[in-house]
Amino acid sequence: AVVNAAAYTAVDRAESEPDFAQAINGDALSVIAELCAAPRIPVIHYSTDFVFSGVTDHPYREDDSAEPKSVYGRTKLAGERALLDSEAPALVFRTAWVYGVRGSNFLLTMLNLFRERTELRIVDDQIGTPTWSRMLAEVTAQITYRVFHGSLDIEQIKGLYHVTSAGATSWFGFAEAIREATGSQCRLIPIPTTDYPAPAPRPAYSVLDTGLFRRTFGLALPDWRQSLALCLADLRERP
Repeated sequence: AVVNAAAYTAVDRAESEPDFAQAINGDALSVIAELCAAPRIPVIHYSTDFVFSGVTDHPYREDDSAEPKSVYGRTKLAGERALLDSEAPALVFRTAWVYGVRGSNFLLTMLNLFRERTELRIVDDQIGTPTWSRMLAEVTAQITYRVFHGSLDIEQIKGLYHVTSAGATSWFGFAEAIREATGSQCRLIPIPTTDYPAPAPRPAYSVLDTGLFRRTFGLALPDWRQSLALCLADLRERP
C-alpha cells in the first residue's frame, strides 16, 4: 500500500509559490495514481478542510461543494481529484487542524510561547476541530490491516471520507485548553481574524462531518479534548 502523508503545508508561503505547492499537493498525486492503478495497490492520502470556503454554519459533508479560497486549498483539491478520478483504489481522508509531538504545529507553538510570553492574542472566530496526528495514524493502521487481511475490500470502500476528532472549537478555545492542561499563567486575549491578517485566507468554519467514515469503518473518533490530554501525557513522558 501507499500511505501518502507528504504535502506542501506552508499555507501562507503557498500564495507566493503556487507552482511548487501544485507540484507536491497536486501533480504528485497523478503520478501515484498512475503507478498504483494497474497493480491495484491501495492508496491512502490525506487532504484538508481548506478545500472549503468556510462560509457555512453546519459541518461539511463529503458531497458538499468544495470552494477553496487559498492556493494551498486549491492544490490539495487538485490532488484529491487526481486520485479520485483515476483508476487507483484510493482512500482520501480529509482532516483538519492537525497537531502532534513533532514538527511545526499549533500545540508546540503554544507551548513554546507560554514559556516566553505573559500575554498572547489568539484568533477566536475561526472554528474547526483539533486532530491529533497519532489518532490519524492509528485509524490508518487499523484500516490498512483490515484491507490486507480481507475484512475490508478496498474496491468497495474506496473514495472520500472526513476524518477528524469529534467536537469543535476556535483557535482561542484550543489555546485555552492547552493552557489549562499545562497550568500556564499566560494571559490569552481573543481577537477577530481581521486583527491577524495573513496572506492566505482561512475558512471561518471548517468543522467536518465524520459520519460516513464512522459508519463505513465502525471506528469511534475521540473528542478533541480527550486526544489533547493523551498527546500532552505523551509529551510529558518524553525525555
